[in-house]
Amino acid sequence: MTEHVDVDTNGAGAVGGRWAAGDRILWRYRDNASAGLHICRPVTVVQDTDELLAVWMAPGTECVKPVLLDGTSVHQEPLATRYTKARTTTTSRWFGTGVLKLARPGDPWSVWLFWERGWRFKNWYVNLEEPRSRWSGGVDSQDHFLDIAVAPDGRWMWLDEDEFAEALRVGLMDEEQAARVREAGRAAVRQIETWGTPFRDGWEDWRPDPRWGVPELPDDWDRTPARMAT
Repeated sequence: MTEHVDVDTNGAGAVGGRWAAGDRILWRYRDNASAGLHICRPVTVVQDTDELLAVWMAPGTECVKPVLLDGTSVHQEPLATRYTKARTTTTSRWFGTGVLKLARPGDPWSVWLFWERGWRFKNWYVNLEEPRSRWSGGVDSQDHFLDIAVAPDGRWMWLDEDEFAEALRVGLMDEEQAARVREAGRAAVRQIETWGTPFRDGWEDWRPDPRWGVPELPDDWDRTPARMAT
């Protein structure tokens, strides 16, 4: 398995610029205020093709997440000051069941699948984000605050509209970017309402290879790649 390798000319840690099933990579997000990395999740590659990158985040994975300087969870801070108080990062284990993440190249969102215990499918979650940049050790993006929850029967609802509005108010995005994010959300909704890929593709019945185990968080999880590629 490829755990953590140097950047190659293809921008991915695999022959031909693609990872193999079972390779271990990092799924990272940049902070919206500083552009420094503040979220990192070690994941295992399920599939990597020209059409789709699918990765599995196993239960118990050690992840990096943002917190306030006093250690308070970001989401415990009142919305009015959530994006203006100084932050740092900490590590914690992913609780509950694992998450399957699906991302098509160029899409300004990724689709996550959640299960209850016993593999009872819970829901899809559309995370609006910057299209991911590939590098040898994984993919980098930036979260766009607004999200969509999709129930197993296809019903959907917007999530975090208040956070999206607050991010706009405090200057973490401008009106032009906010308009692009809203349009991305509408495009994702069209995929949901027509039950396009990946919703129609049967991923809720997928199961991880039990031999994969849990990837480790490397000490240099926040290193800057020497070269990026889309």
